[in-house]
Amino acid sequence: MSKKPVKKQHEDPETTGHSWDGIEEFNNPLPRWWLWTFYATIIWGIAYTIAYPAWPLVNKATQGVLGYSTREEVAKDIASFNEANAEIRAKLVSTDLTEVENDADLTRFATAGGAAVFRTWCAQCHGSGAAGAVGYPNLLDDDWLWGGDIEAIYETVAHGIRNEDYDDARYSEMPKFGEILENEEIEQVVEYVLSISGQEHDATLASSGAVVYEDNCSACHAEDGTGDRSQGAPNLTDAIWLYGGDRESLTDTVVNARYGVMPGWSNRLSEADIRAVSFYVHNLGGGE
Repeated sequence: MSKKPVKKQHEDPETTGHSWDGIEEFNNPLPRWWLWTFYATIIWGIAYTIAYPAWPLVNKATQGVLGYSTREEVAKDIASFNEANAEIRAKLVSTDLTEVENDADLTRFATAGGAAVFRTWCAQCHGSGAAGAVGYPNLLDDDWLWGGDIEAIYETVAHGIRNEDYDDARYSEMPKFGEILENEEIEQVVEYVLSISGQEHDATLASSGAVVYEDNCSACHAEDGTGDRSQGAPNLTDAIWLYGGDRESLTDTVVNARYGVMPGWSNRLSEADIRAVSFYVHNLGGGE
């Protein structure tokens, strides 16, 4: 049963014409203060888009008649800080890296600056805490493929590893033994590596794997498996593994090899920044 519409009172304003279940909506005008505020925001918005960068285009935004640029503001801030730190940055560049820790001011500056560089450029691979991940070295331990003293770290940061941009980049390449050895030989040498790293292994296979290792692996990883930093060949006798030390991971490494690449930073960072981040990494706890 439909309800009868509510009777309009004599003093009631006009309605919008909408009715729902007998309820009608009054057509009350908006408050004047609200309307003027709304008009003011429209005027302000138009003025802003004329004065400042506002409308995105294909490869840039409209510049605005005032020519304001947030990028220029940031560039000015960076320039002002660089100017303020110019003296201590020059001192960091001229001081031997092994002597930085003997200067309290330089130590504070290099630590703070290096931390900022690390968070900006290095944390994506090595993690915010520098603990690394599979394929990305942990910078907190004392296992360094190319050496962990501060000068070795500097060389690695400056030129990178296995990249094509620097002649001085660290370089080594492990053969894909899946194309060289028989499956049985690969199984044997994996068991041998498990044995010298103190893991559970098949002693019979490991005994045969010792011969395979001597013939194919000892030239880089050394006869006792402790590795060779001059070649970036890892120590196979400890419990630290860049790509995993279990049987499956080791087999994958032997069959397909590994070829991690790290960019060099000499063409992206200033000398002071490279030295600062090298100092910071060296002092994280694993540096030698």
